[in-house]
Amino acid sequence: MEQVKVGIVGCGMITARRHAPEYTDNPHAQIVGFYDFDQERAGELAAGYGGKVYGSAEELFADPEIDAVSICSPNYTHASYSIKALEAGKHVLCEKPMALTLEDTRSMMDTAQRMGKILMIGHNQRLLPTHRKARELLQSGMIGNILSVQSNFRHSGPENWSVNRTNTTWFFDKNKAHFGALGDLGAHKLDIIRFLTGDEVQSICCDTVTRDKRYPNGELIDLEDNAFALFRMRSGIVGTMNVSWTNYGEEDNSTILYGDKGVMKIFGDFADDIVVELRDDTRVKYQVGAISTNQKQLKSGIIDDFVESIRTGRAPTVTGVDGHNTLAVIVAANQSAKERRWVDVAY
Repeated sequence: MEQVKVGIVGCGMITARRHAPEYTDNPHAQIVGFYDFDQERAGELAAGYGGKVYGSAEELFADPEIDAVSICSPNYTHASYSIKALEAGKHVLCEKPMALTLEDTRSMMDTAQRMGKILMIGHNQRLLPTHRKARELLQSGMIGNILSVQSNFRHSGPENWSVNRTNTTWFFDKNKAHFGALGDLGAHKLDIIRFLTGDEVQSICCDTVTRDKRYPNGELIDLEDNAFALFRMRSGIVGTMNVSWTNYGEEDNSTILYGDKGVMKIFGDFADDIVVELRDDTRVKYQVGAISTNQKQLKSGIIDDFVESIRTGRAPTVTGVDGHNTLAVIVAANQSAKERRWVDVAY
């Protein structure tokens, strides 16, 4: 396939700042059109990037010109739209979280397999050069056996990122988002922990709170704006994860891995991408590539990987299984927060 013809469903900020520009930059991709319930927003993107505006997602899926679809709509639509697109014979790149339930993620994977189509999930951080270099160093044994992990993702909240930039954002609507900071930011960090360690979370203990995010009427939102988790992995690695929508200072997207030969700090200091401190007091710094923030978006690589997987037939870097396993941990964390106990992850 010389060129992949693409349709995009959902025209919010993730489309405006990632999917549309990155498809446009890829010489092997062409945007055919957009759909959004806000037709004016879809029209603005079509005017800027080319293509037409569809009256419904189903109309876009039915277009025989389209080979692949990006699902960038609110969380509650991810499973239904992905399954409809796959059944229409389209390859699918679905934003994270993959779905709201594990039953839905299984249905998505089953449909992709039945239709012989690619299903990729938008966990873009594992495609960052810094995270890929970190994984290479870890696999080489640079810090020895990993003993524990500390992981943070904290910024000022989706209302400062989303397209309408107000507290009416769908991210604060429980019916549309289902998860708060845990599903939004935790999805990224849990995927990176899985990617870097090559391991799966076995059990988790999580607490969620809502401290500051409010609806226009002044009431606190129905979703968590902070989540704190302890977890154990199958290999014995233990770790912590802190995700927050209430960090009103410099964004923190750091990961620290402690091994029996040393420590690896990833984005612990924005001056250095990776810092390794060994037992013999050796300190090694690696400058590999910056990480995107809400204020400064960099090319993610997720679109290029999706397009290349379609053109070559290889598996995408982030598969449906990756999305499913990450969601399984989020579901267990959510259950833990509600029941106030450790929960085993049911994959």
